[in-house]
Amino acid sequence: MPLLAWAGSSTDDADANWRALINNRPKDVLRVYDADTAGREAQLAEGVAIMSMQPATDDNMRRAGEIFVGVAKGDDELAAQATYLQARLHQLHFQVPDYAQAAQLYEQLATLQPDSHWAQLGLVKLAMLKLYVLNIDAAVGADRLSSAEVLLKRIHEPALLRDLHLQIGQAGVVLKQPLPRILPHLVAADQAGGISGTAKEDLVVQIGELSLRAGLLEQSKDYFERYLQTYPDNLRAYAVARRLEETNRQLALKREAQP
Repeated sequence: MPLLAWAGSSTDDADANWRALINNRPKDVLRVYDADTAGREAQLAEGVAIMSMQPATDDNMRRAGEIFVGVAKGDDELAAQATYLQARLHQLHFQVPDYAQAAQLYEQLATLQPDSHWAQLGLVKLAMLKLYVLNIDAAVGADRLSSAEVLLKRIHEPALLRDLHLQIGQAGVVLKQPLPRILPHLVAADQAGGISGTAKEDLVVQIGELSLRAGLLEQSKDYFERYLQTYPDNLRAYAVARRLEETNRQLALKREAQP
């Protein structure tokens, strides 16, 4: 979310108000809000503040939504962010989510402002809805993956493209889809870079293990060896070393069987 500017205020004031929001002090923002002089940026900040108020009631969510509807009348980044936040309200913040409405807003934003960061981010959220929520009674796992995969070509931000590959791959595991279908997404997410910490470690092991199960032995070997080189002292290293031994055993058998 970008730094929020405030109509009639200095940059220092804007910084202070933004710090109040990210430090979970929405009342500090609302205390200085002036509806008579507020521009669209300040209105957006007011909506975010109301959205963050505790307790999180549907009345507050409706108030925030009404503000976002007003700010969304335009074709700039403020409008894009306001539309994205409307979708998030319906997806996550009302007591009873309206996933269909959230999906409609994400799609609307991506159609009207496809190059906006908020539209790009919204496509990832839309994919999550398609993978886990929308039409889950009617759509088999393969169809749900396909409905998310078609969104890949509409995303051009590398980090978000990586995230969507990762989410599709992980959903494929949950939905018990064929490993040759799942693995390219997980490998694409890994190759894109930018994943860190335990998530990165988990992904390297996961690709190694799933590749072994799929019979992609060279790929399995590469990922297990990479894990041991990168995390030699981790508790999981012993188990990974044993799986690498199994991979090498199967590779040796495969070579012996070749004419």
